Amino acid sequence: MENFETLRQLLDEKKYTAFMRELDKLYPRDAAEFLAGLPLPQQPAVFRMLKKDTAAEIFAELDNDNKERIISALTDSELTQITEELFTDDVVDMLEELPANVVKRVLQSVSPETRATINRFLAYPEDSAGSIMTSEYATLRGDMTVNEAIAHIRKTGYDKETVYTLYVVDGGRKLIGTLELSDLLFGDPDVGISTLIDPNPASVLTTDDRESAAMLIAKYDLLALPVVDSEGRLVGIVTVDDAMDVLENEATE
Repeated sequence: MENFETLRQLLDEKKYTAFMRELDKLYPRDAAEFLAGLPLPQQPAVFRMLKKDTAAEIFAELDNDNKERIISALTDSELTQITEELFTDDVVDMLEELPANVVKRVLQSVSPETRATINRFLAYPEDSAGSIMTSEYATLRGDMTVNEAIAHIRKTGYDKETVYTLYVVDGGRKLIGTLELSDLLFGDPDVGISTLIDPNPASVLTTDDRESAAMLIAKYDLLALPVVDSEGRLVGIVTVDDAMDVLENEATE
C-alpha cells in the first residue's frame, strides 16, 4: 500500500509524531498488516508508541505468532494495559491458540474479575456459542423509564462492544427482551421501557452450536445475538463480526 511506504519513511526518519498521525488514519486490520511487515526487532518498539486503545485494536488483528512476539517483549504493566483494553472474546480467542506459558503470563497480568470472566469463557466447548460470546454488552432493567435508560447507557455504554441493541433483564438477570437504541432515543422520556421492548428476541444457549448461532444472526440480519444459560439468564452476546468469522471458517473447512 502507498500509505505503508509513507509510514516506513517516517519511521526511518524518526518523525514519530507524524508517523502516529498517519497510522491513526488506517483501519486496525491494515495497521496490523503494516506492523507485521516490519523487521522482527522493530515490531515491539513500534507497538510501544501506540496509544492504549489503538494498541488493543491493532493487537486484536495480529496473527498468533506476532501476538506472541509482542507479548514476550512487553513488561507486565504494559501487558496488563493491553489485555484489559481488549474485548473478552478477543482475549479468549488469543488464549486458545497461544502456548501454555504465554497464556499463564497473560492470565497473571489481568485483574481477578477479568481472569474469572476469561476462565468461564474458556470452559465452554470449542464449538459452542459460549466459546465465541463476549461479555461487553449493554443491559437495562425492565423497570427503567426511557430517560433513566438513556442516562444509564451514557454512563456505562462507552466500553461496550455494541450499544445499538440493548438487552433488558429482570432482577435475576433473566433476559426479558431487547430494545433498539433508536427506539429508546425517540421514545417518550417518561414511558417505561417495558412498553418498547421486543419480548421474544432470538437467542441461543451457551451450549448451542456456534455455527447455528452464526446462521441465526445471518438469517435475521442481527448485529448481535444474546446468549443465555439453561435458566434463561443473560451471560453474553455473539456479535455479527464473530458470527461471520465462524461462517467463513466453516466454509473454508
